[in-house]
Amino acid sequence: MYAYLFPGQGSQKKGMGEDLFQKYSEYVKEADEILGYSIKELCINDSEERLNQTEYTQPALYVVNALSYLKKVEEDGIIPDYVAGHSLGEYDALFAAGVFDFATGLKLTKKRGELMAQAKNGGMAAILGLTEEQVRKVLLEHEMSGIDLANLNGGGQVVISGMKQDISKAQIVFEEAGAMKYVGLNVSGAFHSRYMEEAKQQFAQYIESFEFSNPNIPVISNVNAKPYDANEIKETMIQQIVSSVRWEESIRYLMKQGEMEFVQVGPGNVITGLVRKIVRQAKPRK
Repeated sequence: MYAYLFPGQGSQKKGMGEDLFQKYSEYVKEADEILGYSIKELCINDSEERLNQTEYTQPALYVVNALSYLKKVEEDGIIPDYVAGHSLGEYDALFAAGVFDFATGLKLTKKRGELMAQAKNGGMAAILGLTEEQVRKVLLEHEMSGIDLANLNGGGQVVISGMKQDISKAQIVFEEAGAMKYVGLNVSGAFHSRYMEEAKQQFAQYIESFEFSNPNIPVISNVNAKPYDANEIKETMIQQIVSSVRWEESIRYLMKQGEMEFVQVGPGNVITGLVRKIVRQAKPRK
């Protein structure tokens, strides 16, 4: 069995998609019309240095991931048995599963990126070398109740999210608690936390007018690490904005389904690295 996995924010890089834009020119033209700017220029040249700004990062990654999927299927002739995506990447998983078409997914990720970019004064940090339980214990013992767990990535990596000053103060605490590394992330907001509530409410209003199809491939949700329920597609997409990305649990769920080949589809190798660590360290979830 095959599980195709799509990367999220942080995997963007200048030059991504260079082998895709000419091949899928009709999709590129459609993307330019929806976005109001050249997706090729943004991804290849980034002359205005916008690629790392959330409102541009999210639609850019969505497009490159989606076109990468089309190319992968065209070349290999394999339709995956499961799909999943890390945060923004989940929209590409939903596209791959036929929940919505390319244009709809781009409209959704454009709006999602714009709303999430409006949240200011937030911060995030990756803690390496501590488990989820250890991170929760440190937060509790030091009464850092303003910090949420954003990404439960597995392989000894947990990403926390909160107000910028709280994330900054937490560094010394986690280093003293035995973290191998504490890496502040280059983001404008406290993504996947309670501080995204306003973005969530506005996205809920925006998404109301869209109609979605049932997935034709199981899509593993970040919210609960289980396949999307066809009756709760909108609710799950809305909730994802404020929920933890339960990545390790998602991979463990897939491991439980049988012998699985994990394939990253999209730029970079972050997902490949995380999955390798999880498979090595984790037992399948029961």
